[in-house]
Amino acid sequence: MSATPVRATKGEETRSQILAAAVEQASASGFESLTIGVLAEKIGMSKSGLFAHFGSKLDLQIAALDEAARRFTEAVFLPSLKAPRGLRRLRAFFENMIGWTGRAGLPGGCPIDAATREYRHQPGPMRDAVIARQRQLDGELAKAVRMAIETGELAPDTDAEQFAFEAMGLALAFYRTEPIVGALEASRRTRAAFDRLVEQHLPTSR
Repeated sequence: MSATPVRATKGEETRSQILAAAVEQASASGFESLTIGVLAEKIGMSKSGLFAHFGSKLDLQIAALDEAARRFTEAVFLPSLKAPRGLRRLRAFFENMIGWTGRAGLPGGCPIDAATREYRHQPGPMRDAVIARQRQLDGELAKAVRMAIETGELAPDTDAEQFAFEAMGLALAFYRTEPIVGALEASRRTRAAFDRLVEQHLPTSR
């Protein structure tokens, strides 16, 4: 007997609608552009109605950051878990990072990456929240590298953190290059660079 799906309440649906608009706004114009007034106008809602869901600008910004992180997890991390642990999972993780914002409907780019630059010199709750989520991403990528070391597909002396650092740099280079040379060429160059990174860390016996 299958469980009956739980329908979202009207309040939950409204909150989801607000957060979807907030993430799109943050992607295009940054998190500091998120205000109760701007967002209320964007989705055709009263300020008081939106204020009932988010009591302050900071609450809204943190919630939008969490929603962006959830979208990243859904688009990048979870699909990669379908691949066998090891190099194939690592490749899937990296491949999913390339262009995930387009698949997620965020043509303005990755909101979390943008927030890292936006709050780099602004100490406070938002900066702390952004750095925490970036560290979590770096940790998951390094974990995928360590799995490939454990399966013997990467050399045992591979520095997982350094490998993850370089792979993340390649992913960021993709987003910098994409508007200059186009998505196809940026993807080709990024994949070629990642392949070279992998080749540098293959076991010598192979």
